[in-house]
Amino acid sequence: MSRYHDYMEVAIEEAKRAYAKNEVPVGALVVFNSKIIGRGFNQTESLHDATAHAEIIALSAAYNYLNDWRLEECILVSTLEPCPMCAGAAMLSRIKTIVYGAKDSKFGACGSILNIPEERKFNHNIEIISGVMEEEIASMMKQFFKDIRDKKERIN
Repeated sequence: MSRYHDYMEVAIEEAKRAYAKNEVPVGALVVFNSKIIGRGFNQTESLHDATAHAEIIALSAAYNYLNDWRLEECILVSTLEPCPMCAGAAMLSRIKTIVYGAKDSKFGACGSILNIPEERKFNHNIEIISGVMEEEIASMMKQFFKDIRDKKERIN
């Protein structure tokens, strides 16, 4: 578990980059042979792109690093439970394992609402490890949305 803790700390640093840009603070990594080969943070607001989630950006960087869309021996690490789009992209990429921190009760597709990676009807399944540094990540998410609400109140 400590190996995942170390990776999650790096993903949290990516999430903090998103937070600093007023993006929902989610960070993600792709790890291959104990090496980080892709990283990303949410950029949906700054890129005006609903698909610019941290996981999608990290996956894209990993594709470029390996020069292949197949990430069969890779681990996707995300601070927040992947949504249906990101879980689907991980499935299509043949990710081996998804490790995430905090659950997402509104869009979570790795156990909270849906469980796409472990759905046996698909031809590929992904091992899921959840709850890595969950309290720290959930606290950061709560603070981010509190900051957003406080800004709105000051404007009104």
